[in-house]
Amino acid sequence: DVYRLWMKYDLISNPQKLKVYRETIKASLIEGKSPTIEAARHELCVGLDGLLGRKIPSVGKLKGGDVLVVGTYADSPLLSGIDLRDQLDKIGTEGYLILTRKIDARKVILITANKDIGVLYGVFSFLRLLQMHKDISHLDIVSYPRIKLRMLDHWDNLNGTIERGYAGFSIWNWHTLPIYIKPRYIDYARANASIGINGAVLNNVNADPLILTHRYLVKVAALADVFRPYGIKVYLCANFDAPILLGALKTANPLDTAVQHWWDNKAKEIYSLIPDFGGFLVKANSEGQPGPSDYGLTQADGANLLARAVKPYGGIVMWRAFVYTYNAKDRAKQAYQIFKPLDGKFDSNVLLQIKNGPLDFQPREPFSPLFGAMPHTNVMVEFQITMEYLGQGTSTVFLAPLFK
Repeated sequence: DVYRLWMKYDLISNPQKLKVYRETIKASLIEGKSPTIEAARHELCVGLDGLLGRKIPSVGKLKGGDVLVVGTYADSPLLSGIDLRDQLDKIGTEGYLILTRKIDARKVILITANKDIGVLYGVFSFLRLLQMHKDISHLDIVSYPRIKLRMLDHWDNLNGTIERGYAGFSIWNWHTLPIYIKPRYIDYARANASIGINGAVLNNVNADPLILTHRYLVKVAALADVFRPYGIKVYLCANFDAPILLGALKTANPLDTAVQHWWDNKAKEIYSLIPDFGGFLVKANSEGQPGPSDYGLTQADGANLLARAVKPYGGIVMWRAFVYTYNAKDRAKQAYQIFKPLDGKFDSNVLLQIKNGPLDFQPREPFSPLFGAMPHTNVMVEFQITMEYLGQGTSTVFLAPLFK
């Protein structure tokens, strides 16, 4: 039961609500045939069948009490007579509308969006309304994300272990990929999409350079194929010394032409296998990891090296601000002292990934002073959802209040 997480489509326990829902939702009409729309179709069918305790027929034409799902508003002839332009302009590519409207004198529920992924998000939202026994008689929901990049960073190693992995071993079975696709990968994608996660970094920030070899990139591509219908892009943690460790170069210096060519060629290879690859996450010059400081260069020099390699393909680089040396006099100040002078020196497709606090995911600490201190740099916040400093594997801790 725990495996299903919050996607428990069990029969609604409130008899009165169940009766109302059954009378309101008599059939579904789903337009579109893309992989994402098919995912939405499957989720809606499974969800409604389970929650309502009966098979909800899928129809090809409008009937009373339908749930109407469209891939895009513009492509639906059924919606041509309804002006939703103002709402659609507001929700962008990932938002959705759930509305009660009349079409041909019939009252219907519309789940619509500008893009297919918005439809999928809308389906999950609608099922959530039923799970929470909400009133669906007059729906007027306009929802869209305020944050563009919403991702999970997996600290998973290629040998199946997990850094700070108090809950067991990695979900990824690299040994059987790309041939065998575990159903668990699909359920992982469903769970992420259901709460709007649109990115996943598959490997540990203490990165094994092997993840960038062709052998492993083919495996990554197989996972990307599974995640794509659910709006999830894959990202990889890159080892800064990969040109040395994989390319037999004598240096990883960002200013070296051969190093630049190596990263350019690696990016070309990755995007040939994964056209929508998201980009790299990098931990550099921290806890013994290699980085640009090894060559007397700045963190911006290192980040921009990789950013320029993925930029032609629309990729990004997330550069962690967790940079410190073991002999630092004041670790809480070090990230600020290193990065504040570099404000405005990072390329436009670099995001500086800053831990929520200035030290290292302490249970109680102020927010990092880098937030607000770098107005000319793209920044993002990093939270840790393991229990490292709060009992580890021996207690249960709810961290959402800290994040808020």
